[in-house]
Amino acid sequence: MTQFLDVAHTARWIHRDGAERILARMTEYLEEDFLRWEQFDKIPRVASHTPFGVIELMPTSDQELYSFKYVNGHPSNPARGFQTVTAFGVLADVDNGYPVFLSEMTLITALRTAATSALTARVLARADSTTMALVGAGSQAEFQALAFRAALGIEDLRVRDTDPAAVAKLRRNLEPLGFRITEAASSAEAVEGADIITTCIADKAHNAVVTRDMIAPGVHVNAVGGDCPGKTELDPGVLEAGKVFVEFPPQTRIEGEIQQMAPDFPVTEFWKVLSGTETGRTSADDITVFDSVGFAIADFAALRCARDTTAGSDLQSTIDLVADPEDPKDLFSLVTTLSPVR
Repeated sequence: MTQFLDVAHTARWIHRDGAERILARMTEYLEEDFLRWEQFDKIPRVASHTPFGVIELMPTSDQELYSFKYVNGHPSNPARGFQTVTAFGVLADVDNGYPVFLSEMTLITALRTAATSALTARVLARADSTTMALVGAGSQAEFQALAFRAALGIEDLRVRDTDPAAVAKLRRNLEPLGFRITEAASSAEAVEGADIITTCIADKAHNAVVTRDMIAPGVHVNAVGGDCPGKTELDPGVLEAGKVFVEFPPQTRIEGEIQQMAPDFPVTEFWKVLSGTETGRTSADDITVFDSVGFAIADFAALRCARDTTAGSDLQSTIDLVADPEDPKDLFSLVTTLSPVR
């Protein structure tokens, strides 16, 4: 039998434990798995691109557990009443190949993305950071805000979105939680005076919502939205001005901000900074850029966190996902023996 965590029970989990507490715990799981990065199988995600969007599979394994995530990205979906991103994921036992945990991952990916941003900012941003600019107030924005408060105590947000309804939504969700939100008329106005800049827009195009002239010394840029070929958010000058950190270079060079740069453009793998084998920020004036596209090891950590934190509760159910006859060699017996429908 396979344990199952559906959307409703994921939402109940977040309500039960609180998003910030879960984000803090997921950050711990991410750090644990990033520190053993070399133990994992690693390949760029397998993508199927169409004019409508992209559908991807993201697999990895640590030789004990195997995981994959199915995820889509369809920027035009909200106008048609659908989510831009949906996902589900699986953990399987490498020993026998059986799936042991199946979960929705639309909500969990939102948590994972924000927790990854917070982990990298905790290491790369200035410790005295107090203000974050959010360029893009879509589905990821609240999770980013909560993750950065959990990691760095940030409650002052400067927000820019071309859709006033998105900013109103953000205010409605975050101001009751104690955040102070300033709406900006432009990206330049949003980033002025910010210590951290998070960009997260859905538009599938080569955008430059943040340019070099907007970046002050010491700023940390958390570039979240660029996640497929042809989709960027930063002007190349921002990348040239800072030290760029990535998850998995073979994937990021295809899908991240650095797809705009030469194939040998220098980047640092974040896990190496976390492990102490590479340097991150070296001075208060350094400009650091996290070119985040999301990687399978982060999903692996997020699935482990969801499984462990909801285990033994009524949030998980058991589903009969795998055909498992009493005689492993007699699969046909399942269609000749009348069994009750569960």
